[in-house]
Amino acid sequence: MAVCGIKLNKVMFSLSLLRNLRLRNERFVSTSLCRLSPEEEPPKFTPPSKPVIVDKTQTVASLRKFLSPEFIPPRQRTDPIKFSMERKDMIRRRKVVNLPEFYAGSILAVTMADPNATGKVNRFVGICIKRGGTGLGATFILRNIIDNQGVEICYDLYSPRIQNIEVLKLEKRLDDSLLYLRDALPDYSTVDPNIKPVPISPTGEVPVNEIKVRMRPKPWSKRWERPNFDIKGIRFDLSLSEEQMEHAQKWAQPWREYDMLKEYDTSKLEEQILSEVQLKMSK
Repeated sequence: MAVCGIKLNKVMFSLSLLRNLRLRNERFVSTSLCRLSPEEEPPKFTPPSKPVIVDKTQTVASLRKFLSPEFIPPRQRTDPIKFSMERKDMIRRRKVVNLPEFYAGSILAVTMADPNATGKVNRFVGICIKRGGTGLGATFILRNIIDNQGVEICYDLYSPRIQNIEVLKLEKRLDDSLLYLRDALPDYSTVDPNIKPVPISPTGEVPVNEIKVRMRPKPWSKRWERPNFDIKGIRFDLSLSEEQMEHAQKWAQPWREYDMLKEYDTSKLEEQILSEVQLKMSK
């Protein structure tokens, strides 16, 4: 038995030697084939492509360039020191609470600290009918119909009592102010408090809702048919006669269209403020 074991070990050792020699021959053949002749030139070096760096710290909402309108100073008296100090406070507040992008016509849900409410927190869902004010005095108004009664709340955008602002549906309307919804049918101001958020496109354009509301019979809170309001989202043909529309045109001021002093170009100013805000928000 011992003799058989010794012979078996010799056979296994010889097989391993043959296998190693075979592998060496294959490697020699492969390297010899890869060698170039002295007449051929080596291929030129092509550098690898640059890696694509994705900033994962950037939020989805910030991919679209948007400057909140309260950052743009008014035209009358612009004190750069005053507005620069206000911008610092506004940026500090935005680092604490996420103030998203929204317009007049968007549906929002605002969570606010209320000492008189159950749980010390109050949540209101409504449609934004107006944005106003500049700097730290920026405001927005939400409207909803609750128990057949119109309810409006005016919020200070930079109030320390605001805990969260959630955009449930991001969209624009034909007008920048929707205060005429107070005189419209209640269906246009009714928002379900349990509405689910609609997905927002981070890079595409904001959709424009071209709906035109139907008004209640007169009297209205304001004469919306007059040209100075320039309302596009009301079906006046369903509420007023032709004579009433012609009578409203008496208050038209066509010369204001050619008033060059009325125009206020803020494109360069917006770019400067936007770059400043993005730089300070990234720190």
